[in-house]
Amino acid sequence: MEIFIVLVFVLGYLAITLEHSLKVDKLIPALLMMSLAWAGVAFGLDGFTTWFDSHANKMLEGIGVMNHEEKLHLLENTLLHHFGKTCEILIFLIGAMTIVEIIDHFQGFSTIKSFVKTNKKRTLLWIVCILGFILSAIIDNLTATIVLITILRKLIPDNKDRIWYASLIIIAANAGGAWSPIGDVTTTMLWMGNKVTAAKLMEYLVIPSLLCVVVPTLLASFLPAFKGTFDAEDDKTKTNKNGPFMLYLGLSLIVFVPVFKTITHLPPYVGMMLSLSIFAMVAEILSNRKFSITAINDANGKEAAAHHQSPTFKALGKIEMPSILFFLGILMTVAALESLGLIFTFGQNVQSSMDPNLFVLLIGVGSAVIDNVPLVAASMGMFDMSLYPMDNHIWHFIAYAAGTGGSMLIIGSAAGVVAMGMEKISFFWYLKNIAWLAVLGYVVGFAFMVLFHS
Repeated sequence: MEIFIVLVFVLGYLAITLEHSLKVDKLIPALLMMSLAWAGVAFGLDGFTTWFDSHANKMLEGIGVMNHEEKLHLLENTLLHHFGKTCEILIFLIGAMTIVEIIDHFQGFSTIKSFVKTNKKRTLLWIVCILGFILSAIIDNLTATIVLITILRKLIPDNKDRIWYASLIIIAANAGGAWSPIGDVTTTMLWMGNKVTAAKLMEYLVIPSLLCVVVPTLLASFLPAFKGTFDAEDDKTKTNKNGPFMLYLGLSLIVFVPVFKTITHLPPYVGMMLSLSIFAMVAEILSNRKFSITAINDANGKEAAAHHQSPTFKALGKIEMPSILFFLGILMTVAALESLGLIFTFGQNVQSSMDPNLFVLLIGVGSAVIDNVPLVAASMGMFDMSLYPMDNHIWHFIAYAAGTGGSMLIIGSAAGVVAMGMEKISFFWYLKNIAWLAVLGYVVGFAFMVLFHS
């Protein structure tokens, strides 16, 4: 049955990577392989002789002598444990996405355009890369990429010029997301999985991540594409007077979440729900609407109208539920492999055959080809917590490698994929013109981490 489960994962992941060729949304194979993997675990329960105890982070002894009822109880507890941990991440992401959508509802991100006070291409490059690095650490690398490319469209009318900036934004956004516990799904997973603390993650990764973006930006600034000046188009978009306030309030409340966790020791999603509730209340008050979004209708139908015009209701309707379900499928599938001890055993074999630092370096290279979420989810179950406790250098290496390695190919990260779609960037154009910059930045940052920890 282990072979069947592994085969399900391989075929399912192959379908995810071939999403555009098959014209099937990636969430479908993700959910399908999750269901089939756990079904395989249930059907083969009596035949398993190994089991990984996720609570204690070690292989469980004595499973071979358990009867069917005991194994069934173990399966239920394991499934509930993994589902609970996965939902913590998903609820956290839903809260962050909703805050970002409410900011966008008030046109808060238009405020960022006021930071651009130049007509020099080289200066604009540094501005957007710095903004990408900072923004992605707060609102995640995907959203930061979308926001900055949208602003670029108002500044650089020619797509041939704009794709150069968009490509460097990908590198900056991925690097910025790597050093923050809320900047990338993978760092959030490591943080919420008690592999790293927010303070140590930022302390150890901020300089390597900065090098990862500064080196490519510095080299790119000497390229012909960033020489000369540009003429920005007149922006006649009507602005919202509450936009700047909502932008700064929203970003502050997201940054508050790690602080809340440090003070209360509660899971991060609790702090995110607190931030969301405060932000939603302010949004409803500013919109002159009732801040109850649970009522459906009253006798005159006025409540329903207010409900549908609520910024919070609109934001909840615009969040990326397909991405949430995709993460559910991926994380729960990896959890099935982990529960059988397959990932832990593989990790032990790898550690005995190669240096862990080299293995993590390869994880970064692998994240340029396949999604970094399952890579990090799998790596979290490979290393023995007794040997690699919280904030061990290996977890910081994984956070950096998985977060920044995806920049080496445009399909290697969510930021790259969305930029590819928004600006019609060719895979081979990126490979020829940008990949070498991303590789240099990745290697320099990783080398700094190795030297620093050694």
